[in-house]
Amino acid sequence: MHTKSSPSNSATLHGVLQEAARPLLGAGSDYDDLLKMIGEARYVLLGEATHGTHEFYDARARFTRRLIEEMKFSAVVVEADWPDAYRVNRYVTGMGPADAARDALSDFQRFPRWMWRNNDVLQFAYWLRQHNDTRAAFQRVGFYGMDLYSLYRSIEAVIDYLKNVDPDAATTARRRYACFEQFGEDPQAYGYAARAGMSASCEKEVIAQLMELRVRSAEFLSRDGWVAEDEHFQAEQNARLAINAEAYYRAMFGGRTQSWNLRDTHMADTLEALVRHLSRGGRPAKLVVWAHNSHMGDVRATECAAGGELNVGQLIRQRNSFGDVVLVGFTTYSGTVAAASDWGEPVEIKRVNTALPGSIESDLHEVAAEDGGTPNFWLNIRDDRDLANALRPARLERAIGVVYRPDTERLSHYFHTRVSEQFDALIHFDQTSAVEPFERE
Repeated sequence: MHTKSSPSNSATLHGVLQEAARPLLGAGSDYDDLLKMIGEARYVLLGEATHGTHEFYDARARFTRRLIEEMKFSAVVVEADWPDAYRVNRYVTGMGPADAARDALSDFQRFPRWMWRNNDVLQFAYWLRQHNDTRAAFQRVGFYGMDLYSLYRSIEAVIDYLKNVDPDAATTARRRYACFEQFGEDPQAYGYAARAGMSASCEKEVIAQLMELRVRSAEFLSRDGWVAEDEHFQAEQNARLAINAEAYYRAMFGGRTQSWNLRDTHMADTLEALVRHLSRGGRPAKLVVWAHNSHMGDVRATECAAGGELNVGQLIRQRNSFGDVVLVGFTTYSGTVAAASDWGEPVEIKRVNTALPGSIESDLHEVAAEDGGTPNFWLNIRDDRDLANALRPARLERAIGVVYRPDTERLSHYFHTRVSEQFDALIHFDQTSAVEPFERE
């Protein structure tokens, strides 16, 4: 605990932040107190203020290693499509050549590839494979995706699975999923046509396929071993993803909030499905999750909640007991970032504007920049009453996704939030640098 008496009326936010800041010096013990705060939590959600910052990826990887080695976490779940990440899972759990870490990332071909095809993820995947090679199959730590953009890839994965266990069932699945064929593997074209009444919805077909997989699960699992169970789980997950992706692409043309909520609910449901699948011998599974702050922080603390948005951080908090969930956010003041100028455009290395006055990033920069300060530090918000009170008033916070538009930053990348209700802990890197993509389109 890092608890103090209530501050006097003259205490400033700067003074509270200055006292609460815990330096990150690049030492192995930097996160000792954060590990203690996590305790017996089963979900640790690690955010990021951008989708293209090296320091965020590196810090999450280093901290995740400690969660795996010291706290016995069961899996890493990332903001990526299930089929793409499942190839990485096969590699890290020993179902591929030990020297093929880069090949394991080759299924990340959809924009934005640099989120996962970069050197930080490569190094983490290689470390996780080495870690798993020393453990029995049922003790190995997996790597999974929780996003839902992969409609056609997931359909293909379901059919491929059924080809191996029941060719007739594969033929039936292919006939059901043929509903999507006329759209040439363009899910947005399907969503627009179905929403506008130009084409029939495929909703009944995708639901029927998942139901059949579930009804026949015992039959399909008649083969022995953990591998059979895992392969069937991933097939069911792809079939469930097809249901949610079908709904998502229809919802895209009916308003942002509806599609956002479908997506984040799918991600939260995926986390819970993984916990059920990976829990064995009376020992519940524990997950560490990597995604953007906008998914990991509790959206009820932000202005987005007024528009009806929900997110993963909120849902996982609501579905679990206090202490089972820890939400960790990341911030930066300035530097460079890998991002595109618009959706689908090539990745660029862009200069990040210095944070706006009145933002949490600007407040943290004042602490980092003062004499005797440290440029990188973390804050234990949950256990520090003074800090939580000081961070409760709404202030600006920056969010940079795969698209960064510095010229319109205030409108396109800032929102108001009550930080102490959004996160349990906050990690700040004052100056940051872009990730190194494998390729620049």
